[in-house]
Amino acid sequence: MANIYYEFDVDRSAIAERKVAVLGYGSQGHSHALNLKESGVDVRVGLRDGSSSAAKAREAGLSVMPVADAVAEADLTMMLMPDTEMGAVYTDHVAPNLQSGEALFFAHGFNIRYGLIEPPDSVDVCMVAPKGPGHLVRRTYVEGGGVPCLVAVEQDASGSALALALAYADAIGGARAGVIETTFTEETETDLFGEQTVLCGGITALVQAGFETLVDAGYQPEIAYFECLHELKLIVDLMYEEGIAGMRYSVSDTAEYGDLTRGPRIVNDAVRAEMRRILTEVQDGSFAQEWVAESRSGRADFLRLEAEGHEHLVEKVGAELRAMMPWIAAGKSSVKETSGGQG
Repeated sequence: MANIYYEFDVDRSAIAERKVAVLGYGSQGHSHALNLKESGVDVRVGLRDGSSSAAKAREAGLSVMPVADAVAEADLTMMLMPDTEMGAVYTDHVAPNLQSGEALFFAHGFNIRYGLIEPPDSVDVCMVAPKGPGHLVRRTYVEGGGVPCLVAVEQDASGSALALALAYADAIGGARAGVIETTFTEETETDLFGEQTVLCGGITALVQAGFETLVDAGYQPEIAYFECLHELKLIVDLMYEEGIAGMRYSVSDTAEYGDLTRGPRIVNDAVRAEMRRILTEVQDGSFAQEWVAESRSGRADFLRLEAEGHEHLVEKVGAELRAMMPWIAAGKSSVKETSGGQG
């Protein structure tokens, strides 16, 4: 079973005298910086020249400076920019200003797990990863609660890296809910696998396939949208709140019987075999190599596939139907969540 830490397990003094640099002010960056500041931590935000986030950070009362200056001034640096940009930022701005005895933090293990960033042996390397989008991390903190966090230590140069990581997690509200100990490898591999096979890739492919099956059979696209996409939120919310068994208890007996008998015909042995192949691609680094190469070459395939997705009939029908339900967009976050945030 996992080690789970709460507020009473945390030595808050571990971060009390630290100067923290949060690099990036996107979805995660803004929540980390503001929560740290309101927890009494000495924090500054490091942004690239011309960043559109600088004005927002200053308006929030935060000290904003160039990335290199923020790292040089701090003794704990949290990297919160997209995975594919992090390596270059580290090489150009972080590494030259990172001193022995300092700490380098991440909210996702990608760059450490795949060797894209190789910190010196003389610094602590830790991860604090909230299990929720940045706007939720911020909102729950303001309300007096918190979002559960993962914490990991890749390199313990100081001998007290875990205590420091727990104090950081506590300062952004995580220890109010619970902080689960993991490793960079476990977090990275399970995160990528979950995104690809279930949370993003699996769900979107399943929704599109179900929608296409109904439309191809002659049913109205609007009805297919409601049955294969719109109502998905109702089911996911039940699972989120009560687990799979709780969801099955809440739906009709007809729906539950269809779930129990037809679900395994959709996610069958062939699907599980493909999941294992995808997991292998995550574990052996081939997905990471593919994604980094795609980004460095201009993202042609990524942009083509993204555009094709935007043109799918389910998107056109969905846009028209959602216009009938303005309450859906109420409180919608305007900041895109990326791996580690964006600046």
